Amino acid sequence: MTTFFLALTIFIALLFAASLYRILTGPTVYDRAIGAGLIGTNAILILVLIGFIYQRIDMFVDLALAYGMLNFIGVVALAKYFERKQDKV
Repeated sequence: MTTFFLALTIFIALLFAASLYRILTGPTVYDRAIGAGLIGTNAILILVLIGFIYQRIDMFVDLALAYGMLNFIGVVALAKYFERKQDKV
């Protein structure tokens, strides 16, 4: 079972590359924001899977929840910034 979680963690880590590509070459700022949100979501998944691997799920779930809240607040702040910037134009 640990091998499965390890393989899944490596696969999700490879998804970071796709998200990073979207951030670097996204045609619009919105594509870049979605890529950044996806990296945050993948990081949460990896934290939980690492918790399963090390059999310390309680500690890693707490870290994942805190990171998830920070990711959500960051995406909302970014959306509000772009909304205000769009209203001025």
